[in-house]
Amino acid sequence: MVYKVSISLCMPQRAFDDLFVSFQQALVGRYSLERELGRGGMGIVYLAHEVRLDRPVAIKLLPPEFAANAVLRERFLHEARTAARLSHPYIVPTYSVDEIGGFVFYVMAFVDGETLAERVRAHGPLKPADVMRMMRDVAWALAYAHAQGVVHRDIKAANVMLERGGERAMVLDFGIARVTSVQGHTAVGELVGTPEYMSPEQACGEPVDGRSDLYSLGVVGYFALTGTLPFTGSAQKVLAQQVTKPAPAMASVSRGTPRALAAAIDTCLAKDAAKRFATGEALAEALDSSLEKRTELPIPLRVFLDRRRMIQLIAPPAAGVAMLGSLLATMERGGVASTTRIAAVAVLGAVIIVGPIAVFIRRLRQVLRHGFGPEDIAAALDSLHERRHEEFIYDHGPTPSTRERVLRLMGIGGMTVGVAALIVLATGAGGLPKTVLFPVIFSGAYLGAAGLIVSGKWRRLRNSTESRFARFWRGRVGHAFARLAGYKLGQRAIQADRHTELGIAMSAEALYAGFSKPQRKALGDVPAVLHSLEAHARAMRARIAHLDASLQVAQLTPARTLTAGEMQERLMVDLRAARAKAEQRLNDVVTSLETLRLDLLRLHADGGVGSAESITQNLTSARALGDDVDRLLASGGEVERLLAQQP
Repeated sequence: MVYKVSISLCMPQRAFDDLFVSFQQALVGRYSLERELGRGGMGIVYLAHEVRLDRPVAIKLLPPEFAANAVLRERFLHEARTAARLSHPYIVPTYSVDEIGGFVFYVMAFVDGETLAERVRAHGPLKPADVMRMMRDVAWALAYAHAQGVVHRDIKAANVMLERGGERAMVLDFGIARVTSVQGHTAVGELVGTPEYMSPEQACGEPVDGRSDLYSLGVVGYFALTGTLPFTGSAQKVLAQQVTKPAPAMASVSRGTPRALAAAIDTCLAKDAAKRFATGEALAEALDSSLEKRTELPIPLRVFLDRRRMIQLIAPPAAGVAMLGSLLATMERGGVASTTRIAAVAVLGAVIIVGPIAVFIRRLRQVLRHGFGPEDIAAALDSLHERRHEEFIYDHGPTPSTRERVLRLMGIGGMTVGVAALIVLATGAGGLPKTVLFPVIFSGAYLGAAGLIVSGKWRRLRNSTESRFARFWRGRVGHAFARLAGYKLGQRAIQADRHTELGIAMSAEALYAGFSKPQRKALGDVPAVLHSLEAHARAMRARIAHLDASLQVAQLTPARTLTAGEMQERLMVDLRAARAKAEQRLNDVVTSLETLRLDLLRLHADGGVGSAESITQNLTSARALGDDVDRLLASGGEVERLLAQQP
């Protein structure tokens, strides 16, 4: 099973097949399929959005040819029922099991990340601290499952998801029906699991308990730390080694591994189950003390806001200012030498101004390409500033320190000296030569700015938990800067936590852009209608939130008289009716969006040769629906006004 980090706006590599289109047709109004995530032995996994609850989900579908087999169908449902029993932060939750139009499937939470196997293949072994964190999370998940009487039996790198940003590890496929025979084939009723990760007792076909899963987790830790497996070869050879051959000691294959981690993996890989950790809790507690907390920010934002990378922005101006001061100090009036120096000053000025901006825009484009925008940057800045505020108070105390006062005095003194030298230069007082005044001006300004900036930053860290740079990104200038950096950026990702209507609209617009110019002309102004529907959906969500707040106020406001109580009850009924109508209209708008996207999918599946008549009709219906939503929004404040006038 493969999960991708984000949803690409470009056309997916796998073409929209008939199964995708027919499955989406059956799900219209309930789920909006985005793309296929992967295929396994017993299912196809799609990324989708659940319309009613507005959340990303992963849907695992039993292929129709398997659904017709009673044994495989029951095995698939057993997997779903087993997974649905478990509710734990480190286990991917199962929301529902369903059958619609002959399709058998279950709905899971969508985890925005990648499997451990994918991570190691793409980037190599993990750092020891990350391995410890991953094993700790999985151990807690197994401890919970074992307490519920469930043994996973197929813990492996492909069944461990690493959540993007927070890097939380989550376990997939509890009760999975995949089976592997000694010959390596998949069949029903034979050896369950994956040979490379099997415990000795599991490889022998003996009864297993939770300690078998801990052996498999030891193999996962070994793989994450080294990029290799303890035993490799044919299925028969691997199974024989699992039973008879001790796994290599971690100290011998991964030098520099912390002793606590090496000892934990070696203990998990003991051949005798009695010599392993008795429970997942025991393993998790053995690892927990060595872990350090990490800021849970997505990697693109964490890299963009990394203070250590700011040297790329500071170095060009600092070097340019020093050279500029030297040139200005020795500049002579007239002559070729003066002209050359003027050109050099112009070049240095461009380096000072344009250099940092170019570097900054390049880094910002990387963030935008991953689907993040100014609001995401602002939220990340607030999160980082809040953490730094706590750390600063702990380190420096709640009152200004001596070092901070010295820096502030240095800043004020440096700026004072620089301004005084500038006045002397302008008035000619004192008769001091330019070769002395220019270095004093630039040095004073540099030291003054540095002192005031650092002391000011410390003062803000002490007194505020909100980043002032976050206000910049939330304002007009920040949004304009992001639009400039995003000019002709091309393909961007859509973050999975976006609202359903935005994901559908962007996906449909990408489909529309994939047609030729004559085809787009024949289809009409599809993007405008998509944008209008998405805006109407956002307005209806805001309307629902406002009605919810009004309902809460009405419920908490006591009535002073019997008549007031009767009026309040009628208003409550009206508010609930208005909310139900708004929710229905939201569902209508999202369904209309999905219908348009489904029409575009069909055209793509037909190679773009199908009729555009259906799309034209749906565009007309969508415009009419938008007008209806506008009327609903225009008349929507009457109930709230009555509530405000309540005695």
